[in-house]
Amino acid sequence: MNRKIKWGILSTGHISKKFADALAILPNAELAAVASRDISTANNFAARYNVNRAYGTYEELADDPDIDVIYIGTPHTFHLENSTMCMRRGKAVLCEKAFTINGYEAREMVRIAREENVFLMEAMITRHVPLIKKVLGWIAEGRIGEVRMVKASRCAHGVFPPGARQLNPKLGGGSLLDVGIYVISFASMIFQKAPVSVTGLSHIGDWGSDEQGVAILKYHNGEIADLSFALSTAAVNEAYILGTKGYIKIDDVFAVPTRASLWINKSESEVIEEPIIGNALNYEAEEVMRCLVLGLKESPFMPLEESVQIMEIMDQIRRPWGLVYSNDTIESDLT
Repeated sequence: MNRKIKWGILSTGHISKKFADALAILPNAELAAVASRDISTANNFAARYNVNRAYGTYEELADDPDIDVIYIGTPHTFHLENSTMCMRRGKAVLCEKAFTINGYEAREMVRIAREENVFLMEAMITRHVPLIKKVLGWIAEGRIGEVRMVKASRCAHGVFPPGARQLNPKLGGGSLLDVGIYVISFASMIFQKAPVSVTGLSHIGDWGSDEQGVAILKYHNGEIADLSFALSTAAVNEAYILGTKGYIKIDDVFAVPTRASLWINKSESEVIEEPIIGNALNYEAEEVMRCLVLGLKESPFMPLEESVQIMEIMDQIRRPWGLVYSNDTIESDLT
């Protein structure tokens, strides 16, 4: 690369701070500007991360001609609005997961990206870490035969104050969009196709959001994904990829995986240990910059149509629950 890619960060919450930390270790990245709805918050963030420009509105960041790409770290309910504003101003966008609040919004966001001819990617960390790419290599080599099942869990027991984003349905809170997307995206990455049937169960808590749930996805040739997710239940967050000749176990897969084992005839035959550099969000940023340098408008590791498909799967899962978010409209077919 002949020049640094200049980043802007839109919002100053916890995940944006982690992303700023990630950019700091990349020699080809420059965090050039940050925006918050409160200029004092933006100034504090800029001082902490040595950012030259701080803005008190998101529009000012989107209008900055010096910025190549903007990271969107706002809650799910604002992703379409924030990303659209940036893309309409010609900015590339890396949007935090969940991509949007429903499938309709996801289709709109992709439509706008293509209309404006700008880069767009969902920030799904699992797609980019080195270990996962080696696991996908095992599968491509036929080491476990034909993949028949995926079992994955992304569960945690959190304690959240009243109104916290994580369980606030007005902000798309709940286990499905917050952590369920990890396991659903994982299954999508492995099977590389849409399921033909979707079944889910959940517990809706006192705040009106789903505190925990399970989903069973069935695919065209009989493959099955067995997925669990929770914000109120502790669990071992492992993933298993089960094939006709053996299986792959990935330890603590959604807390940034570093170890996977290959099992043949009930015996561990090979182990991969791949350490993580930084906090792993840097791998997402590296992929964005790689694509920008190559002139790509989307990443082959997180294709836009797949992000839309994942949102549509989550719509199908929650529809029988009667779980409706503030952004759901007649167009989204969830009201």
